[in-house]
Amino acid sequence: MPVIVNGVELSDADLERELPLHADASNPMRHAITALVLRRVLLDEARRLGVPSPATAAEPGEAQEEGDSEDAIITALLARQAAAPVADDAACRRFYHANPQRFMVGELIEADHILFQVTPDVNLDMLRAHANTVLQDLLADPSRFAEVARAQSNCPSAAVGGNLGQLGRGDTVPEFERAVFALPSGGLLPQLLQTRHGLHIVRVTRRIEGRMLPYEHVAQQIAAALSSMSQDTAWRQYTKLLVEQADVQGIDLESSEADRVVAGRAV
Repeated sequence: MPVIVNGVELSDADLERELPLHADASNPMRHAITALVLRRVLLDEARRLGVPSPATAAEPGEAQEEGDSEDAIITALLARQAAAPVADDAACRRFYHANPQRFMVGELIEADHILFQVTPDVNLDMLRAHANTVLQDLLADPSRFAEVARAQSNCPSAAVGGNLGQLGRGDTVPEFERAVFALPSGGLLPQLLQTRHGLHIVRVTRRIEGRMLPYEHVAQQIAAALSSMSQDTAWRQYTKLLVEQADVQGIDLESSEADRVVAGRAV
C-alpha cells in the first residue's frame, strides 16, 4: 500500500536512499518510512511558511545537492518555529546539585563478583534458584567468596577469585555500576544483581572516595547538555503537532516512533 503525505506519494527511489540509514533499527523499513513522512511534513510546512532555500543565497556557480538543501531548509524551519531557550545559570546549578555523581572524579572501588551467565539455552528460573542458593551460603560465610568464584563464576575473573580490580565510573555497564558504587567497603550485595551479562553476586572490598568538580569547571558542559535536551523536546513536540495536522495515508504513526526518528536526527 502506498504511503501518501499531503497528497504526495513517497517514491521507491526515496525509500531506497533512506533505508540504509536505518539498518540498525528494529524495523528498518518502517523506520525509514517514518523518517520520510516526517521529512515531507517538515518540508511542506517550510514551504507554507516561506522558509527560504539556502540555494537562493548561494554564490554564483556554487552547486548544492538536493538532500543538503532540504536538510538546511528543515534546520531553518526548526530554528524558527521550534527554538528552545538556552539553559540559564540557575537551571545549571540545580542540575549540578541534583546530580553530584556525574561530576565526581577520582572515585574508585575494588570489587569482586561471581557471574552466572545467561545464554539462550539456559533455564533462567533454575539458574536464578542456583545463584540464590550460592548467595545465601556466602552471606552466611563471606570468607569463601574467592573459593566459590573460582568454582562457579562464568567470568574470566574466576581465575583470580572473582576480583575485578579497580573500577571507576563508566568502566562497567550502567546497571552494574549503580549497584556496586552504592555498596559500602566490605559490603556484599544481599540480592542477586541482574545485568545484560547475567546474574551476579557482588561485593566491594575497598572504596577510594573521589571529589566533586567545582561548578565553574562544568557549567558550560551542563548548559550545553540542558540546552540540547530542551531543543530535542521542542523538536519532538513541534514535529508531533505537524504530523497530527498532516494528511498521512498508508501508515499509522505512533508518537514513540516519530520521537525515535526525530531524536536520531533522521529528519
